[in-house]
Amino acid sequence: MYRFLLTPRWWGINVFVLLAIPFCVFMGSWQLSRFEGRVQEHRAATEQAASDGHERARPLDGMLPVDKSTSGRRVTASGHYGRQLLVPGRELDDRRGFYVLTLLRTDSGKALPVVRGWLPGTADAAKAPAPPAGEVTVTGALQASETPGDNGVGAQGGLAAGQTSAISSASLVNLVPYKLYDAWITLDRADSGMKAVPATAPDGTGLDLKAFQNLGYTGEWFVFAGFVVFMWFRLLRREVEFQRDAALGLVPDEAERAPAISG
Repeated sequence: MYRFLLTPRWWGINVFVLLAIPFCVFMGSWQLSRFEGRVQEHRAATEQAASDGHERARPLDGMLPVDKSTSGRRVTASGHYGRQLLVPGRELDDRRGFYVLTLLRTDSGKALPVVRGWLPGTADAAKAPAPPAGEVTVTGALQASETPGDNGVGAQGGLAAGQTSAISSASLVNLVPYKLYDAWITLDRADSGMKAVPATAPDGTGLDLKAFQNLGYTGEWFVFAGFVVFMWFRLLRREVEFQRDAALGLVPDEAERAPAISG
């Protein structure tokens, strides 16, 4: 009854099934490994953020460029504060406010963007405390330049003078007359009554939409593998039933059906 499995048509079906199922399982396993990798990165970033607050601060230049291993680490730099800017539309403790960003001119000839703290309400230069005069040494968490539109970073244009939507060298280069580090820091302790801005995890280490997309794709590939198996058994069952009916004479053969079709 199962001799039909040796026909060319069923050879093609069987070969497709034998190739499709391992491919679907492989792709599902790969997507699952991507999700598990993101979970591990998120856990490692969380543990690093918890430990970074207690580690000894290191010189800034020795921690550049910023990557997943250095983002959030405590660094120290010295220099003189220069131009001050505001970063509107930033939330902290479920309240909307703005960052006070001041450029620290270092002995290297480059300026380091320093978030000295956060204030509630609409961005207003009159509310922002003036930076300390003279040479200062700052200590804070190292952060990579922001990308407008990512992780809640504003991308709006038309801001008032003295404001920027993103903390990045690309955004600041046209606003300040200094060479800039491609990084910034947020102070461990905010200045003059402002709230300290906590460091954020580096890009690609959080359980974001992309991570759960990997999990969704995992399910889709495994479901598709199951669907292939289901369809194979369904086709097999239909073929067996057809062969059984033909053996009982319940299904006319091609020779009997030909005159009826031609007539």
